[in-house]
Amino acid sequence: MTLDRRQFITTTGIASASMFLTSLEAFSLANKPAFTANANFQLQIMATNWGFKGDMDQFCEKVKKEGYDGVELWWPSDKKAQDEMFAALKKFDLSVGFLCGASQENPEEHLASYQKMIDAAARQNIQHPLYINNHSGRDHFTFEQNSQFIAHTTALSKETGIPIMHETHRSRMLFAAHIARKFIETYPDLRLTLDISHWCNVHESLLADQKETVAMALDRTDHIHARIGHPEGPQVNDPRAPEWEPAVKQHFVWWDKVVERKRKSGERITFLTEFGPADYMPTLPYTRQPLGDQWAINVHMLHLLRKRYS
Repeated sequence: MTLDRRQFITTTGIASASMFLTSLEAFSLANKPAFTANANFQLQIMATNWGFKGDMDQFCEKVKKEGYDGVELWWPSDKKAQDEMFAALKKFDLSVGFLCGASQENPEEHLASYQKMIDAAARQNIQHPLYINNHSGRDHFTFEQNSQFIAHTTALSKETGIPIMHETHRSRMLFAAHIARKFIETYPDLRLTLDISHWCNVHESLLADQKETVAMALDRTDHIHARIGHPEGPQVNDPRAPEWEPAVKQHFVWWDKVVERKRKSGERITFLTEFGPADYMPTLPYTRQPLGDQWAINVHMLHLLRKRYS
């Protein structure tokens, strides 16, 4: 009996993943740093519904079964969607972090839309979020225009007590390391969501030539998007494959530094396992069949993070 191309790729992919799973698990334990102990330290790992095909109840049920602590979701503007979200979170006893942003090209309209979204997410009184993460501003807005997002969230965080972070994300105001540095140096209250995979892609490197700037970003990081990027893209096809070992290890070097700081100070660190679907996930031509299993990869990252940082 012969295998068609899809069967062959699926079969060999599973075999390869199984082969290298043990080595990655060994890495997570054998190279585990001797973190400073603090009883107040908390590790919470969140799941994304990006690419999930079912409804909110089905998503939360699956998340709970896998052992996640909570979910990160875009704040829904629709009341019905809000009710469904909060009902599912309560039913499955899950924490939540909200994601806010806007898309308008006009800076004033963009800021107004963004403020409306994040104000609603922060001031609702149904479930207190662990944090609010932001796709803030745009890469083509001026420094002054993007600075208004930081001013708004700084005041909102002080008002509500909710940690509010700005993500190092392509197309947004912190899209590149050297650009983010000016914001970090200017605004001492700026807190970051570190998705450093984007910077690897933007700078076409693992950032060895920007160590000082990366260190500044790590010192401001309160939340991490645990996706592995590389010099030619924001997401490797499968972090378990041996060819990505240098990129995987480098990301853990960065994450280790954030976790060590949080453990030492007795604070909470949140992670989101955020490997995405097609077209973030590389695909075969014509069929657009993903080269990896998005859900399985994210669950793999969940367990890797638990073993290394618990």
